[in-house]
Amino acid sequence: MSESARLYLITPILEDASFAPKLAEACKGGAVAAVLLRLGAADERSLTNLVKALGPSAQDHGAALIVTTEGEVDLANVAVRGGADGAHVSGADPARIRELRERLKSERAVGAGHIRTKDDAMSLGEAGVDYLLFGEPRRDGSLPSLDSVAERAAWWAEIFETPCVAYAPSLKAVETLAATHAEFIALGDAVWDHPDGPAAAVKAAAETLARLEASH
Repeated sequence: MSESARLYLITPILEDASFAPKLAEACKGGAVAAVLLRLGAADERSLTNLVKALGPSAQDHGAALIVTTEGEVDLANVAVRGGADGAHVSGADPARIRELRERLKSERAVGAGHIRTKDDAMSLGEAGVDYLLFGEPRRDGSLPSLDSVAERAAWWAEIFETPCVAYAPSLKAVETLAATHAEFIALGDAVWDHPDGPAAAVKAAAETLARLEASH
């Protein structure tokens, strides 16, 4: 029996460190495996400082910190200097993955998202990603259908060794995506906009995963 999926949180696009308390609240229960820190476009020094300021809110609670940015900067430098645990790129660019892999070695994770086709997914897998993210919101905020994300995650999880992350647009979707055997379930707005706060949302998602595991 495979272990139950773990939680992977995706932040809104952040321009400053004011999100730190919210991030800490979400991670403090210890149920979050990783956080994708989405940073707005800025210069390398500002981004590095932002990673340093926000990082402990996740890392002090046992969550790995993965960084991605909207702008064109040296992501490997930002990850290393900011003390992050990995870097994440959007879009199918195997050359960029290979470059990051070479520079970050095996010390830090490299992930990729916004994957359109199965061929793209396989190319990225061969390029050396540590995980693939399926189904996250597109740049315009729209989402692929839950069915298509579940289908893609189930296909990947069944065939490939590289872990995948399936994005759940709501807490209700966690159960559907956990059934795909994706190693991680990603949550974004469902956590940050939860009426009872991020900790309550994370707790509810973790309870769903634990219940599913117990029922197997």
